[in-house]
Amino acid sequence: MTVSLPLLSFPIRAECPPGACVCGRERLLSDPEGDMRPLAIDRKQEMRLVERIERIDSYADLRHVQELIRKNIGAELRIDRGPNEVRSVRGIIIVLEEKPGLCKKVRQSVPAAIRKRLQEKPEIAYAILDAGDLFGQ
Repeated sequence: MTVSLPLLSFPIRAECPPGACVCGRERLLSDPEGDMRPLAIDRKQEMRLVERIERIDSYADLRHVQELIRKNIGAELRIDRGPNEVRSVRGIIIVLEEKPGLCKKVRQSVPAAIRKRLQEKPEIAYAILDAGDLFGQ
């Protein structure tokens, strides 16, 4: 089945091998009303995003990156403490929501980069916990 690509003002991510990804890229490309922003995250853009995440230096900066992801990709990056006791960064839930056209690799690399940064800068992890009133009065 050949899908004619809509005219987009940005390069799109190369198609993953069959069965490797369930991003719904073809379905999104065939929908003229679909949100094409997730397709803008090609491999180069993914690496730039991961590099930006590696430079996060505060909780406010993390919130800013979340807002940039929401604005530019149209996907929600959720970061919250887990339902059980949080003893390490592993207890913090980090999820980049599924969105048609958003590759599985991106949905894995972004949370992994954030988790790594939280391990390097534990004060950001503490701020996440405090935002959930763990340390609040």
